This record gives sequence, structure tokens and C-alpha cells, in this order.
Amino acid sequence: MVQKQKILITDDFSEEAVRLLEKYFEVVISKGISEAALGNEICEYCGLIIKNSVKVSKEVIDKAENLKVIGKPGSSFDNIDLKSATRKGIVVVNAPMSKVVSAAEYTIALILALAKKIHLANADTRSGGWNRNKFKGIELEGKTLGIIGFGKIGNMVAKKAICLGLNAIAFDPYVSEDKYWQSGVKKANTIEDIYKDADIISIHLPKTRETTGLINKTEINKMKKDVILVNVSRGGIIVEKDLYEAVENGKISGAGIDVFENEPCRESVLFKSDNIICTPHLGSSTTEAQEKADIIIASQVKKVLDDEIADYSVNLPLFSEDIFNSVSPFIELCEYLGLLFSQLSEGSIEDIDISFNGMIAGLKTNLLVSVILTKIMQKYTAERVNLVNVNLIAEEKGIKIKEIKNSQSKDYVNLINLKGKGIGTDLSVSGTITGIKNMPRFISIDKFEIDMVPSKYMAFIRYEDVPGQIGRIGTAFGKQGVNIAAMHVGRKVVSGEALMGLNLDCEVDSKMLEEFKKMSGFEKIKIIKL
Repeated sequence: MVQKQKILITDDFSEEAVRLLEKYFEVVISKGISEAALGNEICEYCGLIIKNSVKVSKEVIDKAENLKVIGKPGSSFDNIDLKSATRKGIVVVNAPMSKVVSAAEYTIALILALAKKIHLANADTRSGGWNRNKFKGIELEGKTLGIIGFGKIGNMVAKKAICLGLNAIAFDPYVSEDKYWQSGVKKANTIEDIYKDADIISIHLPKTRETTGLINKTEINKMKKDVILVNVSRGGIIVEKDLYEAVENGKISGAGIDVFENEPCRESVLFKSDNIICTPHLGSSTTEAQEKADIIIASQVKKVLDDEIADYSVNLPLFSEDIFNSVSPFIELCEYLGLLFSQLSEGSIEDIDISFNGMIAGLKTNLLVSVILTKIMQKYTAERVNLVNVNLIAEEKGIKIKEIKNSQSKDYVNLINLKGKGIGTDLSVSGTITGIKNMPRFISIDKFEIDMVPSKYMAFIRYEDVPGQIGRIGTAFGKQGVNIAAMHVGRKVVSGEALMGLNLDCEVDSKMLEEFKKMSGFEKIKIIKL
């Protein structure tokens, strides 16, 4: 009986998510485990799921000999040594999409509270006041909501806002024209268009070097007077001092801030203003969001342990859902090209050129490059190699990777060519996909045109193109009990050197290979297993 892979869960976790994992894995729950105890036990586990109570340090990761994946619900991963995990090829997954509905609803709630002055009226009424004229709000219908960052949450906010009668305009240079069109949201060509037109501005950006301090005094001065500003994304995007001053001088009528430069936030200049609603990062704090996050993490951990690509990895090459969908038909082909190259090549590798020709040249192909490299590098190191650490390992070994793109492709809509050079190696292979099922095909091997569908077992033979050779090959394999499912021949000139590719129905072991060489006289043969 095959032993199940083990997963350790260190915090409260959804019962439904646990049941999902227990169908396929051995699950151990150890709430409140110390870092020292975790370090002592971690070598037993292939998967680890944590929340905030446990720190996964470099020391723990160094002892994690079998660990393949660390999962943490939500979007943060501050208590995981990401660099050490990446170097060891451990995939770190989170669940950023679990909070989409909750965060969007919370954004709308802040907008409504600010527009209707609910927070001010509540405080005044509780203190004995009854000033109905003092807290006149504004109607949202017909107003313009400007969304900065049109990802999943920004899109959901727009949908809900439109239902309230708001007009929506969004700025995000990384989103396709189709997404704006499908959502009914006007595209802002520049962020200044948002400042000029929006009565309400909602921020939905990740915190990066480019976005830190993005909303400052200069940008605020470009906004309409009496604008409402809401941030439920990340602290530090708005300069808090500049926001406070803008609210106090009346440039901004009110602000809703759920995230802060430093969290937990015990003290802030924003607390001094009655017209700023401050909440302790509650955007995703709903029962439903937490349940979704746990289930998403369970499914992501399962994917990694099943050797599939995780949807929400924080240390894989970055790509959006749209980008992944556009290149996914080529993933299997790239795996096959990498495996074929690694098994045909001899000697060391110093340079690898990967060229994308035709329509595929217009796509973001960093994922495909990593897929190819992963299959190649597994030959050149005893370390575990995967999409997480392959680029780092290739760099450490001094291998130069070059990505080439050409929108022109002579004979194929899409063509991927892989070429490697080094001591004892000078080899190229190419392939494409065909049909509605995107079937991979090898197109050429070492400049021999040879159109064949990959199979689990294959053989490639170099020989002189003279009469009788095909028969000798078929006879020799037949006597070994090896059935040839398909045969493909490529040659450069008549009666010169030829390359034969064979799809085989069974594996050819080393003993069978030696017998084949003796019986057929062919020495230049490579057995491939995909």
C-alpha cells in the first residue's frame, strides 16, 4: 500500500477544508506548536498549513527535507522566511481571492457611511445631540466612483457600485480592454483622469515600491474638491499626514481607512479627524471569507502535492489569471521539450536559448520558460528543482538563459524552439500545438524535420539513409518484444544522415537496448521516457 503524504496544520482550520485534505493525505493537527517543536517534527511532512501563531524560520525550513508546500490563508506571509523556502523549492501559497466579496462589501459600506455621515451622526446622537441638519449627506446615484487598481476586488466594487446608481471609472494599465468592456466600466487612460472626474475614489492596489506613497499631497491636490477617499487595500499607499491635512482643510470631505502604514496601528494622526473613519483591517474579517480562505488553501496545497501548478503561489513567477489562461495550452508542450532536450543532450550546458515564434510571441511567456528550465535542470543537480527555484539554481550554475521572440513563423501559427550549447552539447528541439485539444507535436530535432506526437516511450536513432535500414530497426525491436506504434523519419539530403523517431508501446531497459544494438548494428540511439 502506498503511504499517504503527511500534512501538518498548526491552527484552527475549517472542518470542511480538513475533510477535503483527509480524502487524499494523512492530516495531523497540532494547535499551538512551538517553533522548536515544529523544527523537530517538520521533516515528517510534505505539506504545512499555518496562520499567524507559528513562525516558519530559516532554521525550520533547513530541517524540512520533505516539505513541498506551505499554505497560509489570507494574503500576507510575513511569518514565513520566503527566501529560504524559495531556495529550497518549497511553494508558498496564500488565498488572496478569498476576501474579494468581503473586501468589496466593506468598501461599499465605508462609502455609504461617509456619504451619509453615519459615523458622525451616531457619535453625536449618543452624546445627546439631535442635529438633523448638521449631518446632511449626499446621494450616490449619478456620482462617479473612481477605482485605482481594477483587479478582482476593484471589479467587484464596480459591480456593486453600479447597482447603487454610481458611474464607475477605473485606472489599471495591466488590465485588458475586454475586462473594462465586459464590466461596463469606463477605462481611465491615466490616473489623472480619475482625479479629474471622480467624486469618490477607492484604492485597490498591492503595496510595491511604485505604489508606496502614491497618494500624497501633490496627487491629492489634483482631485476634485470634497472628494471621498477610501482605502481597503494596503497601508502605506496613502501618505497619512497628507491625507489628514487634506481632510482638515476641506479638500477631502471624508476618508475611510481600513489599513495603515504600521499595523497594528495604536496611534495615528488620522485618529484626530472626525471625518476619517478608521477601522482595524476588517475588510476580510467575515466568517464566509475565513471559510473560503481555508478551503482555497486546502485545494492549493493539494495541487502542489499532486505536482500541479498552484493558482496563488507567492514565490512563483508572477502572472495574472488572464496570462496563465493564455499560455496554459503550451505548458504540456514545454514540459515535453524540456524532457526531450535533457535526455538527448550530452555534456554540460552553458547557454540556453528559448525562442517563441508566431502568435505566442505576443504573450507573457516567463512561466513557459520556467517550465522548460525545470525539466532541463533536474538533470544537472541533485537538488529538488521546480518552478519556484529553477531560475535561482540556473543562475548559480552560471547558465545563461536567453528568451527570444519573433512574431513571424513560416510554417506554424506558434512554434517554440529550444537550443542549448555547452561542452559536449549543441542541440536544438522545437515543437508546436495542434487541433482543438492543443496536442503537442515535435517538429524538429537537431535540424532534422520530424513531425511526431510525443508518447511516454520513444526512441531516436541516427543512421545512414540507405535501403533496408528501416527493416533492420523494426526486426531488432520486434525480437525484443517491443512494438512500434508509429515511425517518423527526418533527413536533410537523400542518402545522407537521417533521424528516425519511434513511438513505442513499452519501456526499453538497458539490457534490451544493448541487445538491440548488437542485433541491428545501430549505435546512435537514445531511449526517451516522458
